[in-house]
Amino acid sequence: MKAQWFTSVEDIGQDLWNKAIGETKSPFAQFAFHHALEKSQSIGDGTGWYPEYLLVMDEDDSPLAIAPTYLKTHSQGEFVFDWAWADAFQRYGFRYYPKRVWAVPFSPVTGIRLFSHLDPKGDDATFMHLYRTVADVLTQANQQREFSSWHLLFTKPEHATVLKQDEEYLERISCQFHWFNRNYRDMTDYFAHFSSRKRKAVRKERDKVAAQGVTLKRKLGSELSPADIDFFYLCYQSTYAKRGQQGYLTRDFFAQLAESMGEQILLVQAYRKEETGENAIAASWCFFDDHSLYGRYWGCMEEVDCLHFEACYYQGIEFCLEKGLQHFDPGTQGEHKIARGFEPVFSHSIHYIAHEGFRDAIARFCEEEAQAVQEYHQETHGLLPFKES
Repeated sequence: MKAQWFTSVEDIGQDLWNKAIGETKSPFAQFAFHHALEKSQSIGDGTGWYPEYLLVMDEDDSPLAIAPTYLKTHSQGEFVFDWAWADAFQRYGFRYYPKRVWAVPFSPVTGIRLFSHLDPKGDDATFMHLYRTVADVLTQANQQREFSSWHLLFTKPEHATVLKQDEEYLERISCQFHWFNRNYRDMTDYFAHFSSRKRKAVRKERDKVAAQGVTLKRKLGSELSPADIDFFYLCYQSTYAKRGQQGYLTRDFFAQLAESMGEQILLVQAYRKEETGENAIAASWCFFDDHSLYGRYWGCMEEVDCLHFEACYYQGIEFCLEKGLQHFDPGTQGEHKIARGFEPVFSHSIHYIAHEGFRDAIARFCEEEAQAVQEYHQETHGLLPFKES
């Protein structure tokens, strides 16, 4: 096999990219997604995210796979937090940045991180050695440029297992909350699996939203007007503004995606009934493929009790049931998801730290953290709302 680096998706080209990824359905593997990140200037100069895509080819230059990596000058927008590691490097007089991340920018979504037509779903054991091959290429590239580290974020557990067999590669786990379709017919059937007390609580939440004069609508990205995108972007930025920050993604990013991959985008919009008509007050942006829904971005211009639960969770579950989707990943953190039926799951990352002393210290940290995460996973599993079987 051969490998070649590219600093732009346009340098690879859509035809070659699509040949490499084949039938991969993940929205985060698509050329359009990465092209929109670049063209909208959500990554690149001034952002701290500098793309370096690795194209893996066979001997006759036929594309085999693409690994999206980025040189980072900070640790923002990753969701696997290594601020303490960076601080430790600095205290001892070492340089932590730039580092390399092997990830999908701003997307804490577990999935394939090596887009390949040889293994479109990332579950074929025959091709898992490719992850090890790419990891070794990244390690060599880091050593040549004297980078401190590389980080594979939110990879599938089986791929993490392949890599952690090498002691140089450290595994880190965290806990998220995901929903799984257990062959529910509809929302009534789904809630019927809750205990009586929990079922009354969620129905009360949904009724409370309606009682406040709020209705919700779902639209595909291909159905969105410029006004829809303008309002969503206002909501998106408001979420960050409340924390004194600015959203990472530009309006053009969302506008380009609505045009280029609208059939994989769901927008949930909330409206309040006014005398003059309906007034938009909140919005939630999701991606989906033929298996999963991925809840990504949310914001509101008016605080309405329980609206976040409705727009970000119940509407998503309802969409999954209507479309026959089997899984809903609503994003990171949030114990409040448990009461709505989202189950604790482990997420996995792999880290290569070049400095042996720091590597040993971080390995001990990861082991101690993993024990705490496993205990937390077990505790939260006992809080699920479902009836005891």
